[in-house]
Amino acid sequence: MKFLDKVLVTGGAGFIGSNLIERLIEDGDQITIVDDLSMGLKQNIPTSDQVTFYQKSITDSTFMKELLLEQKFDYIYLLAAVASVADSIERPYITHEINQNANVFILETIRKYKLPLKKLLFSSSAAVYGNNPKLPKQEMDAVDPLTPYAIDKYATERFVINYGRLYNIPTVAVRFFNVYGPRQNPKSPYSGVLSLISEAAIHHAMFTVFGDGEQTRDFVFVKDVIQALILLTKKTDTRHAVFNVGTGRETSLNAVIKAYTEIAQHDIPVRNLSERTGDIKRSVADISSLEAIGYRPNYDLTTGLGKYWQSLS
Repeated sequence: MKFLDKVLVTGGAGFIGSNLIERLIEDGDQITIVDDLSMGLKQNIPTSDQVTFYQKSITDSTFMKELLLEQKFDYIYLLAAVASVADSIERPYITHEINQNANVFILETIRKYKLPLKKLLFSSSAAVYGNNPKLPKQEMDAVDPLTPYAIDKYATERFVINYGRLYNIPTVAVRFFNVYGPRQNPKSPYSGVLSLISEAAIHHAMFTVFGDGEQTRDFVFVKDVIQALILLTKKTDTRHAVFNVGTGRETSLNAVIKAYTEIAQHDIPVRNLSERTGDIKRSVADISSLEAIGYRPNYDLTTGLGKYWQSLS
């Protein structure tokens, strides 16, 4: 079988990574996944002759160097990370090794050995904006990373962009807002709020809201995220820039709960506790930069939640 491109996806057994793998299989690519399964699940990986899976940490520099030199990938998607803000606070150095140093090593290997590459994409986070009150969040806004997780995401995206500029490597970075959809694990301690509401809805359990529920987020369905990733890597020559990935729509937690009660066709009991210190009150992406190169979010919250609910039942 002749493959279209050779692709490396770190963190490919995770929520976003496994959805990306599905799309890359459709594209006819030969895909290599590196994932230590500390957060991802092996059953997330689609079964296909096009996929090779290595249960390895990206911090294994000997393995990563040999893989990069041997395979000479066309595309690299750097999705592997310790995605828990709380974990980064508890174990800042260990998470730094994974979330920053391992990715810089990949860049350095590409630079040092002049590896041919069509595009490298790094997944950053809206967490880099921190408590900057300006809305909507624009890529050129001042950042205020408040945790080791956010610091590493911001520093690594700068390494990715500027390695690209300095050494003529085609790189791009994205800042994910609140991604949800199939394969998001509601039992994980790192889950987003939508997967936690889903768990409450399935089990008719109490859902805890910290504060008044009027805090807002930009909830983006995972298929729209994959659209953005493919657009930035395979469909445009965009490079050396960072892009917000969201919908540009601000939705309150109360509105999400209301929508979910209609989809689940039963009430979700809610208890309100005190607002948590450090929680960001409002967040929404300015996606005009991404829209300028052809991105159009296809899933509103009701449609996306409906598909997510179907995947859980």
